[in-house]
Amino acid sequence: MFDGVTFANPEYFYVMIAIPIFLLWYILRQKKQYATLTIPTETPFKNAKLSPRKILRHFPIVLRVGAFALLVTALARPQTSSSSQTVSTEGIDIIIAIDVSTSMLAEDFKPNRIEAAKKTAIDFVENRVNDRIGLVVFAGESFTLCPVTIDHAVLKNLLATVKEGMVEDNTAIGMGLATAVSRLKDSKAKSKVVVLLTDGVNNAGFVAPLTAAEIAQTYGIRVYTIGVGTRGMAPYPIKTQFGTQYRNLEVQIDEDILKQIANMTKGKYFRATNNKALQEIYKEIDELETTKVDVSVFKKFHEEFPPFVIVAFVLLFVELFFRYTYLRTLP
Repeated sequence: MFDGVTFANPEYFYVMIAIPIFLLWYILRQKKQYATLTIPTETPFKNAKLSPRKILRHFPIVLRVGAFALLVTALARPQTSSSSQTVSTEGIDIIIAIDVSTSMLAEDFKPNRIEAAKKTAIDFVENRVNDRIGLVVFAGESFTLCPVTIDHAVLKNLLATVKEGMVEDNTAIGMGLATAVSRLKDSKAKSKVVVLLTDGVNNAGFVAPLTAAEIAQTYGIRVYTIGVGTRGMAPYPIKTQFGTQYRNLEVQIDEDILKQIANMTKGKYFRATNNKALQEIYKEIDELETTKVDVSVFKKFHEEFPPFVIVAFVLLFVELFFRYTYLRTLP
């Protein structure tokens, strides 16, 4: 009954303490009002039936107490409220650029680098509810898998389809970054960000990584670079005529280039050596790139005391009716 109800003047409920005091006075008064008669035996009265008047003799006082409680509740001014809110956001446009070269199948991450990258990217997207996010994949070439969008459900579905072999093999870091920059250069967002993830050294493409970084710098695009891979050797699956075999190969990441890209664009370079480290990196980027959200809440209150007053007066009327008709007593 009182779900969503607040009281403008709850201090009036202290008046309710008068109810037990009144009831105590009423009980003591009843005891004094009736004389005590001593009789030798109760036998003649054992089968006597109580009359309706006897049963209802306290009914008026119950009605009066109920009416009093309702009037006190009305004085406390019960209210319900309806609210609306206006949300204004300063969203961030973000492009996630993921390396899909064959080296991303290395299993120093579980189950492998590319699957770990997809999962952490999806978690990152779920936390950025107010931002437009897009997706670029690259290997020997690059292309936009999803332009910046606020429809994160579509983006997550496309992220789930990312796999090795989508484009010609090799690692064109410059091409991947250049494609991401081309998707953000005309953005009107107050902040534009690229998260570029790779596990190798630039060895393909016709755009040098630092050239792409200079273009990003020109358009005010901040680039966070992530080098993915353990330090030392990592197991790579190799398909042979006898099935899949594993060979430990040296992990080679051009950290110097990735650091320069981040420094030129006022971003940051991270090295992820396992799944947990990759998760922490995305978490840190999420904290670094905060979205401003202004929320204005408006509330309209509705007075709910009239029903309490109406029912209280109905109870008082019923009490008076019984007191001066059926339950009337002579002086």
